[in-house]
Amino acid sequence: MKRRLGTWCAVAFVAAGVIVRAAEVVRILPIVRDDQVVVSCELADAYTDDVRDAISSGLRTTFTYDLELRMVVPAWVDRTIATSVVSTSDQYDNLTRRHSLTRIVNGRVDEATVTEDEAVVRQFLTSLTRVPLSRTSKLISNRDYYVRISARARPRGSSVFSFADAITGSAKFTFIP
Repeated sequence: MKRRLGTWCAVAFVAAGVIVRAAEVVRILPIVRDDQVVVSCELADAYTDDVRDAISSGLRTTFTYDLELRMVVPAWVDRTIATSVVSTSDQYDNLTRRHSLTRIVNGRVDEATVTEDEAVVRQFLTSLTRVPLSRTSKLISNRDYYVRISARARPRGSSVFSFADAITGSAKFTFIP
């Protein structure tokens, strides 16, 4: 009995550490402005040496973000209001030493650029700025909502986040028109 209790305590401790780590890794900022819910986020520790090595080798490197806007429903399953998928990718050309960056939002190319600056590449791959998620007409006044973001990186040769294939974070807000 004591061994089983000790095992469950250890599992709970590890799970709590993963949750705290997820909160440190993903910074999410939902903004309600001009009849839109827009989301900005940043993956703090995602641009690791493994990612840099994969990019330098010429492998196409992609960060995929799954965004969900959900309404908190007490004593029931939270209702999904809107979803969006954003992919940011980098294809490095070893001959010209240029990065071809592409951002795709819900299957459509949103932005494409070419750069030689690694700081621009880091910013482009690991952050999203003002991605439109939903119109406020779909929201109910004075209700609690949250934005949940799940991020994963490819190639998956080694985990970018050092403990999982994907990292998830969320941020709550109350809609007051």
